Amino acid sequence: MTITSLREAMQSLPEYAPEAVVNDHFSPQLLRALGFQPEEIHPQYNTGEGAVDKAARKTIGDDVFLNTKSNPYLLLELKGRDVNLSEGTAQYQTTVKQLKRYLLAPYCQTVQWGIITNSCHIQIFRKHGKVIYPATKCIPIDADNIDSVIASIRQKIENPAKALTVAVYNNKGGVGKTTTTVNLAAILTFLGKKVLAVDFDPNQQDLTSSLGLPLSKGSVFEALTERNVELQTTLYPYKFPLKKLKVELRFDVIPADQKLAEKSENILRNHLKQNTLYRKLEFSRQEYDYILIDAPPNWRLFSQLAVYAADVILIPTKHNNLFSLENAAMAMKKFIPEVQSQKADGSPIPLPIFFNGEKTTPPQLAVAQQEITNIIKTAKKEGFDLLSYFYPRYTNAKRDLHIHEVPSYANIASSAFSRIPAVYRDRSAHEYYKDLAQEYFLQ
Repeated sequence: MTITSLREAMQSLPEYAPEAVVNDHFSPQLLRALGFQPEEIHPQYNTGEGAVDKAARKTIGDDVFLNTKSNPYLLLELKGRDVNLSEGTAQYQTTVKQLKRYLLAPYCQTVQWGIITNSCHIQIFRKHGKVIYPATKCIPIDADNIDSVIASIRQKIENPAKALTVAVYNNKGGVGKTTTTVNLAAILTFLGKKVLAVDFDPNQQDLTSSLGLPLSKGSVFEALTERNVELQTTLYPYKFPLKKLKVELRFDVIPADQKLAEKSENILRNHLKQNTLYRKLEFSRQEYDYILIDAPPNWRLFSQLAVYAADVILIPTKHNNLFSLENAAMAMKKFIPEVQSQKADGSPIPLPIFFNGEKTTPPQLAVAQQEITNIIKTAKKEGFDLLSYFYPRYTNAKRDLHIHEVPSYANIASSAFSRIPAVYRDRSAHEYYKDLAQEYFLQ
């Protein structure tokens, strides 16, 4: 029998089809349904960290991917039906780790998407620079829903958002969220990225103030609450001249809004839904490389909207502040999963924490590590594995307790008085935040 559709391919598979059968009978129709022709697909593609089952890229002029093997766009990792890819299972987690290793491999820098499937479940992940996050949940598939699920995935891979949206959040105040947002926006701009920074803490207004920009007097409120008013109409550019190079650096800012600060949360909840900021940033996601949202502490309205709007959450902490570590864990265990359950795509995901502020001494670091050990143990008893969010390089073979640090906080924080990001006036701050950008975002 000649198989001509993805549904027929699925129906032809034995109940416990091994990987080789899924590869031969299901994957060609899957990739065809995703818009790829046979010459645009390379089997057993060498990623530099092992061979992924399939890599694909559309033909560009005379550049046929099967021939040139250059600049892959999508990776497909296949499993047999005997492998349980239900989300959360050990085999699922192992497969996701395998895919992430391939996505970050030396010959896959151009890859933007990764898929895992065993023909019973499918999930797609987005890669933006060094960041990998789910673009769907792990979806059970069958003959009834396969066509609609794959059509939705094809829509994503053919129309990807340009921007990575990052909410800078910790439930604890005083950990340098605004300083992080401002200087990360500034260093990414310096490194050639197009950046939008959003001051979504209308009560503190620190980001807007630190850049010397005027507060919004109601225009942001109007853009958030009126269907026909776009959020990009509220932008202010922050400009900084590099005189030696005779160029001007610029990133855009949505300032804090006075009207949002004046209204009670109960009243605002009548105007703002959980997905309001997410929807209003839709245009910006195609215009910028990065959207950075400065979210207030405490799990209230503005933080909830900021986290919902994000792809990933960047969590500053302090090594000498136990509450900042406990609140980071609280966000990972409770607040972020709440939002994930409300969104259809499995995002946002927390990035590993970093220490923001004073330099650490070995005794201080030992105390912090003991507290983190306690937090991880407690979370594990509650059913949460937080190890990779505190120690991302830790494995059974390599017990690495490294946590990224941004030191010299006083020097960086004092720059706010000059209304200039520290990375533009201080060499050490420039290097610290360049390291931060490369640690988390830039491949």
